[in-house]
Amino acid sequence: MQPILSQLANFLKKLGRNKNKDTGKEMTFWDHLTELRKRLIRMVLAWLAMTVVAFVNSRFIFDKILLAPKDTNFVTYKWLCKLGEILHVDSLCLPPMSLTIINLNLSGQFMTDMTVSMFAGLILAFPIIIFQLWQFIMPALYATERRYARQAVFIMSFLFMVGVLFSYYLMVPWTLNFLGTYQVSSLVANQISLTSYISTVTSTILSVGIVFEMPVVVYVLAKIGIITPNFLKKNRKYAFVIILILAAIITPPDVFSQIIVTIPLYSLYEISILVSKRVSPAPDPDLEDDDETEN
Repeated sequence: MQPILSQLANFLKKLGRNKNKDTGKEMTFWDHLTELRKRLIRMVLAWLAMTVVAFVNSRFIFDKILLAPKDTNFVTYKWLCKLGEILHVDSLCLPPMSLTIINLNLSGQFMTDMTVSMFAGLILAFPIIIFQLWQFIMPALYATERRYARQAVFIMSFLFMVGVLFSYYLMVPWTLNFLGTYQVSSLVANQISLTSYISTVTSTILSVGIVFEMPVVVYVLAKIGIITPNFLKKNRKYAFVIILILAAIITPPDVFSQIIVTIPLYSLYEISILVSKRVSPAPDPDLEDDDETEN
């Protein structure tokens, strides 16, 4: 615990030595708060702007994107059937489903439209949000680390979008097919509420998009000493079991389908281990001198 606190303290001290662009003096606590507020305002404005764009195009988002996976003609089902024919794996051709989606509340469709617009706005504004966060953190980085700031913004945005697409084209169809065709009795018919359907789709997409940020999160945590390669290696088997369980829940009961989902998710974990190996917190000579002077 002590090394972790030490690394956090070093980071905060480095952040405290940032120069104010106007005065050229070291930034105070209030200067940092002002800078943070400016970045947060820009993030919120970007989110709101993208939310308006999404709301204007909400009919397209609902008809062509969110509601598309419930149709048996969705592109994923066709691809899986063709792949199943090539590999002679019949279970890849998912059973047909018919989801009847109903609205239960008077304001349900309007509120769902607003919620989805905010969700879509967050996805569209994600690169801008990440860029603003990096702009706030970047002054506390070493000169060599600052050169990778733009690359980091691109990598984080790329990983998030890959996670969103992976979830939309694989995780969501399998999840909907499993839950939509599951029956406790033939006497019970499924009538899915609009809120339930949208929350399932959006939460799956967003959660997987965040999971794909694992290598970046591990980079940051390893940089400040919270996570080590040994810790990740030690818990590798637990991570593998959790991923297998998740894949088994959302995919058809065959090994090949589970492999399709397991490989990308577990690959992220292995990439995270490699990232943590390359990251070794380097002591700041100035901070060491400060500590010796204080002692």
